[in-house]
Amino acid sequence: MTTSVNGGGRATRVTKLDRVVIRFAGDSGDGMQLTGDRFTSEAAAFGNDLATLPNFPAEIRAPAGTLPGVSSFQLHFADYDILTPGDRPDVLVAMNPAALKANIGDLPVGGTVIVNTDEFSKRNLTKVGYDANPLEDDSLSNFQVHAVAMATLTQGALEGTGLSKKDAERCKNMFALGLLSWMYHRPTEGTERFLREKFARKPDIAEANVLAFRAGWNYGETTEAFAVTFQVPPAQFPAGTYRQITGNAALAYGIVAAGQCSGLPVFLGSYPITPASDILHELSKHKNFNVTTMQAEDEIAGVGAALGAAYGGSLGVTTTSGPGLALKAETIGLAVMAELPLLVIDVQRGGPSTGLPTKTEQADLLQAMYGRNGESPLPIIAPNSPGDCFDAVLDATRIALKYRTPVLLLSDGSIANGSEPWLVPQVDDLPDLHVKFATEPNALDGSDEHWPYVRDTETLARQWAIPGTPGLQHRIGGLEKADGKGSISYDPDNHDRMVRLRQAKVDGVEVPDLVVDDPTGDARVLVLGWGSSYGPIGAGCRRVRGQGMAIAQAHLRHLNPFPKNLREVLNRYDRVVVPEMNMGQLALLLRGRYLVDVKSYTKVAGLPFKAEELQHVFTEHVEGVGE
Repeated sequence: MTTSVNGGGRATRVTKLDRVVIRFAGDSGDGMQLTGDRFTSEAAAFGNDLATLPNFPAEIRAPAGTLPGVSSFQLHFADYDILTPGDRPDVLVAMNPAALKANIGDLPVGGTVIVNTDEFSKRNLTKVGYDANPLEDDSLSNFQVHAVAMATLTQGALEGTGLSKKDAERCKNMFALGLLSWMYHRPTEGTERFLREKFARKPDIAEANVLAFRAGWNYGETTEAFAVTFQVPPAQFPAGTYRQITGNAALAYGIVAAGQCSGLPVFLGSYPITPASDILHELSKHKNFNVTTMQAEDEIAGVGAALGAAYGGSLGVTTTSGPGLALKAETIGLAVMAELPLLVIDVQRGGPSTGLPTKTEQADLLQAMYGRNGESPLPIIAPNSPGDCFDAVLDATRIALKYRTPVLLLSDGSIANGSEPWLVPQVDDLPDLHVKFATEPNALDGSDEHWPYVRDTETLARQWAIPGTPGLQHRIGGLEKADGKGSISYDPDNHDRMVRLRQAKVDGVEVPDLVVDDPTGDARVLVLGWGSSYGPIGAGCRRVRGQGMAIAQAHLRHLNPFPKNLREVLNRYDRVVVPEMNMGQLALLLRGRYLVDVKSYTKVAGLPFKAEELQHVFTEHVEGVGE
């Protein structure tokens, strides 16, 4: 739908859209993440549904003007429920030739390109392999190209501020944000307020960024180059209070809530590691909720301190990524042997070794399941979106406290850094996670001793006795313990019994049945996923159904133990397809456990699945079972 309005003395057509995907791209020092985050915040405040995909180099400052140094931020916002950050951008904002070359291949024919022409010097073009200026030949003829001298215009707008030319030019990302805010009718007050708060200690920098932002807005309002603006109406959400949230922030808030719901002090022992560090950063702000954070000297110290806190009666938490999880393995095994509640959060990234620190992957599942010496079982949970991280932490805490076991929560880079609208829960709706500590001797022989491995007959959890409680002196550790008494035991039959008890405890963890989305009820193909593949799988299934085909979808949150009805669900369908951002780890577990010949579709590119990509895969399988 298109209407005409008058603005700045000229007529501008306004086109209403139901969705838009915008990608901001530039040097890693151009502020693209800040620019994208601010546009996202305004979209959230306006009421759009949204999903984001930050993409940036691992280096703190990659070489300027090079392809490895390109940083981008993609935002998908709409007036309806969306599931992914979008496959391809409708609009690409390229701050230099490297950003253009790295991203133009993703732009569909007819897409819009907004280019900062000031960076298209011969030197910068040569640096990324351009033989000619793409703005001057016809290589971009398939796109709507808007050439804007952003640096020059920004410097002109800040000429009277007294800033140096270099400092003024650094504000060009706010010029780009102002222009895009004008194009899509985004409010401006929130961004101006944010800039003044962010640079409160440097008011001259704050005002310079505000002026650059306004200059970009005014450029769109007055130039003849942009004859069309766009409106994306708010989405319809259930009533409630919403905020934009990233996965890491949701994990941090979930940890705070878990402490409050359990009545336990929270202790986080962690070593900074991408992409999990923001959990530590966020939690360090919330000491008023009885949260203690410790930045340890290494991964082993972090998990050791967290386990020690759990032994002392706190909610022990440690956060890491794949390389750190490997280092923590021995201490997690100690938590399994000691049967203490411990929350271990692994924000997965590309591997092996240091791998791709800022890219996403789902390749730690087998490490989480088996990456400890001996028979060392523990429950595993995986959230499916940024907002779901909050609920996943509460679920993981429930299991850890009720069953006295470490629990591993598997997030990943796309969830951690991505964002979406989140319905802030009501405090009264949060679960009661309070626990009862041992208060008196429990020896089965009637003595006045405390036996640490006397178990609850229903959950098989041992009692949690806080050190220093009168009359409850006891000893635990890493050596095998005698059933009940807890004394060191090398007896073969006792070891066999204790191994089986620990396994039975994990197998008996109460998890909800797997829910299947099968609208027609006659689908012959089931797509089963876990973790961050939820959005792309859902979007792919929507597209397949839009073609008139039946397909079912289910998503696993609990990966150990599996839901009790999983076998029945798998056997209900002629074909089961499992997309994963690894080489088929869940598929391997399903084949081994249920003897089902699942069809694995894998990707290890450091980027999430695309809906279009999965649509083609699913369509082939649906058509294949029909033959």
